[in-house]
Amino acid sequence: IPEKEILQVGSEDAQMHTLFADSFAALGRLDNITLVMVFHPQYLESFLKTQHYLLQMDGPLPLHYRHYIGIMAAARHQCSYLVNLHVNDFLHVGGDPKWLNGLENAPQKLQNLGELNKVLAHRPWLITKEHIEGLLKAEEHSWSLAELVHAVVLLTHYHSLASFTFGCGISPEIHCDGGHTFRPPSVSNYCICDITNGNHSVDETQVNSAGNVSVSDSFFEVEALMEKMRQLQECRDEEEASQEEMASRFEIEKRESMFVFSSDDEEVTPARDVSRHFEDTSYGYKDFSRHGMHVPTFRVQDYCWEDHGYSLVNRLYPDVGQLIDEKFHIAYNLTYNTMAMHKDVDTSMLRRAIWNYIHCMFGIRYDDYDYGEINQLLDRSFKVYIKTVVCTPEKVTKRMYDSFWRQFKHSEKVHVNLLLIEARMQAELLYALRAITRYMT
Repeated sequence: IPEKEILQVGSEDAQMHTLFADSFAALGRLDNITLVMVFHPQYLESFLKTQHYLLQMDGPLPLHYRHYIGIMAAARHQCSYLVNLHVNDFLHVGGDPKWLNGLENAPQKLQNLGELNKVLAHRPWLITKEHIEGLLKAEEHSWSLAELVHAVVLLTHYHSLASFTFGCGISPEIHCDGGHTFRPPSVSNYCICDITNGNHSVDETQVNSAGNVSVSDSFFEVEALMEKMRQLQECRDEEEASQEEMASRFEIEKRESMFVFSSDDEEVTPARDVSRHFEDTSYGYKDFSRHGMHVPTFRVQDYCWEDHGYSLVNRLYPDVGQLIDEKFHIAYNLTYNTMAMHKDVDTSMLRRAIWNYIHCMFGIRYDDYDYGEINQLLDRSFKVYIKTVVCTPEKVTKRMYDSFWRQFKHSEKVHVNLLLIEARMQAELLYALRAITRYMT
């Protein structure tokens, strides 16, 4: 996002000024994440409130543990931008600098969390109650249930925030090493602190945007998308598919999502400085049924956030379930009723398709949703972007960002990223909380 299109501090209205002041008071800085999220003040307010509560308010975990868990989570995606921010916060609250030499130097209790961090970040459908039991019954290194829920929420928060950082191409702040403006790809240069510097740098020549596409082509894309939405609405009103047909459409979409990947999908080797925060650097996102593995479909009817996850989090870590729930609702329902140059548009069908596509990639199925709509509304370049941001954010390039929804404003693409990160966070939470519930029963 070009710097001139970002809200300049000093030109904000009263509501945004309050948000900036709150952010500065909570974090001791006004970071680039805040400056990009402020495109959507209602969401930013909820995000800052939740993050402040997780990091600084009363809770089961000591402050330095919270920041260290943030470092562990961000490091899974080699997001040195977030790693560096939390290295500084960790030291500021009195964390032991030796822990920053690698996970093996942290207490055994935190080392034990490494496996859950890894599976949650890359293959959350593999989490079982045995993972939970191993953490809760580790003798003197045991986690309490409340501590574990706090840790799980922090891990999912920072996995998702790494997606946002890469998805929007956020660079280090201006006072940091390599920080100038919002220069993609995210973190191709580093910030503040040498302790955990390190990330892949992408050859700038590769980041040539889809600028050669004519304006009329991209204008036509918007019109075509609007027309599809109209047609789908008419079909919905006319006929309803059978349950068997709906189930089959989900399985087809889940299977197809495995084959959505970018042409520049080369492996990114983590730099040692970031990778020392987690072991098994070869472990990354893998699709469901490659290597003959089959993952059973997770039916939201059997375990969902509203009826199960929310109350479990609120019971073990009071008020946090409420804060996260508000954030999910704001992201899911946020709309300005615009699409590119069009006003007074009902975008709910499109927002639902994006949310459900992400959950579909994680094997999560809504019985009442027709997954045939996804292929109608999300074109291939958009699916590539979604899947990369959600599953392997460290591989996002500026070209991917530029090549979807070419007539849409940056604020609309940031809006898409808010949907992506909240849907991802909810998917991870569903798998982790279901495993905790199974352990408890």
